[in-house]
Amino acid sequence: MSALFTPLTLRGTTFRNRLWVAPLCQYSVEKQDGVPVDWHLVHLGGFALGGAGLVMTEATAVNAVGRISPQDTGIWNDEQQQSWARIVQFIRSQGAVPGIQLAHAGRKGSSWRHWDPREGTVPLADGGWEPVAPSAVAFEGYATPRPLRTDELPGIVADFVAAARRSLDAGFELLEIHAAHGYLLHEFLSPLSNRREDDYGGSLENRARLLLEIVRAVRAEAGESIPILVRFSATDWTDDGWDQDQTGIVAGWAAEAGADLFDISTGGLVSGTRIPLSPGYQVPFAEHVKDAAAAPVSAVGLITTAQQAEEIVASGRADAVMMGREMMRDPHFAWRAAHELGVPIDYYPPQYWRARFR
Repeated sequence: MSALFTPLTLRGTTFRNRLWVAPLCQYSVEKQDGVPVDWHLVHLGGFALGGAGLVMTEATAVNAVGRISPQDTGIWNDEQQQSWARIVQFIRSQGAVPGIQLAHAGRKGSSWRHWDPREGTVPLADGGWEPVAPSAVAFEGYATPRPLRTDELPGIVADFVAAARRSLDAGFELLEIHAAHGYLLHEFLSPLSNRREDDYGGSLENRARLLLEIVRAVRAEAGESIPILVRFSATDWTDDGWDQDQTGIVAGWAAEAGADLFDISTGGLVSGTRIPLSPGYQVPFAEHVKDAAAAPVSAVGLITTAQQAEEIVASGRADAVMMGREMMRDPHFAWRAAHELGVPIDYYPPQYWRARFR
């Protein structure tokens, strides 16, 4: 039996395989109102149709200033929730688990979408907003953010909780808290972006405080049956920044607070870093966090073949693999992986049954 195609159960949710779709920002909201559209239905629905075990949304903002760009999705109002519910219904109908990544972009918010020739922060006149952060430390090329006051932080926690409730009411079966890639919670974790002198800055315990408050509060709202993931960047790839040892410690604390699995990526806080890219280059970080936190992890990053994904899971280095670019190239990658590994699966849609055979 293939390890990659062995089901995995977290709390009350069983995934039909360990081949999961990573969060993929689409910057495709049409009215700058955070409401997902037909593009998101087809984009995410195709992965579910193609056999993935988990289909994760893009970074979905918990409030309006938490968006990366004006074209990002959100889940802070009824219209957004209702539009997500239609997408979730289709994902579930195809046998995949629908998951949502709850996010706040922090100092990297109000940015131009990546194919726009303009760079940096979108001006107010073009639909932008003033970004917020732990400290008045700008991401290179972006506007200096407004530091969040201590009395504003309970509101951030409340926004994550409200977004979690809306997500569950829309039918999502998994919640992921985004604490990676240089966005708000990562900014609090890293000493490079967190210069605070209150209870949310300085020591590791203080820098992790906001994330842990969110995990506890979301767990209380979600109850005991819903899996909660946390996505970490395990290193800033620069001296004196956030690193894998700190990630392992905080992941252990987050597990105690109610998180079930850690989705391990790297980078995003500092521009211009030299990252040694190679196939599966982030897997060792996932393996480190798995050992340090004694908790399940997923691995992501230049995982492109069925054999590579199978080895990562079969070796125990990670419990699942997240795939991004390869899934975009082939939304039916799970079918192809099963075919290449010689694994019989019973979740081809009947319209595509002929694809099971050589």
